[in-house]
Amino acid sequence: MPQSIAIDGPVGAGKTTAAKKLAEALGIRYLDTGAMYRAVALQAIRQNISLTDADALRRMLQNTTVSIRFEENSQRTMLDGEDVSELIRSPEVGNAGSVVSAYPFVRKKMVALQREIAGQADMVLDGRDIGTNVLPNAAFKFFLTATPEVRARRRHDELAERGVSCDYQKIYDELMERDERDMNRAVDPLTRAEDAITIDATELDLPGVLKKMVTIIKGGR
Repeated sequence: MPQSIAIDGPVGAGKTTAAKKLAEALGIRYLDTGAMYRAVALQAIRQNISLTDADALRRMLQNTTVSIRFEENSQRTMLDGEDVSELIRSPEVGNAGSVVSAYPFVRKKMVALQREIAGQADMVLDGRDIGTNVLPNAAFKFFLTATPEVRARRRHDELAERGVSCDYQKIYDELMERDERDMNRAVDPLTRAEDAITIDATELDLPGVLKKMVTIIKGGR
């Protein structure tokens, strides 16, 4: 029976980077669940569909196929057969992904896909509701967080390193908006699972976060 490791937390906490590195350290796969919602958002943007038009989004989703392909444990996100792994990384698509993920019909389809993939092999998954909803029986659950200021600074630096022009204040404001939306959405809001271990990364770098996670996992096996 495949075992899963869930990492939840707010945007900019470093979940994706930590999850990727943790999967590498353990020699298992990593699944970026947020990429699936970003792919749906990209489709809506491409088709000029308003993110507030639930009926149009529902029709679009019925004719949209999101899938995941693993290449040497590296995830490629496919949208109707097209590799959109890089295209979904813009701030615009990220914010749109947060909006579409609040729709129950979007979550239902993506969660079913996430559970299907996680059932195929040992895997690390990160998102907003992995430990509370997607995989409530995950072998290990972590809630990774940090102060809003640190999260905004890290996101700013990450975008800058990729050559994306960005403004710290705008990133901070968008981060706070996404926190509000994620924590207060009606379906599967961002919350810490009761049995999740909280790791505050405000003063911790990536190696420090990884060390804590690996120590806990190896101690629990």
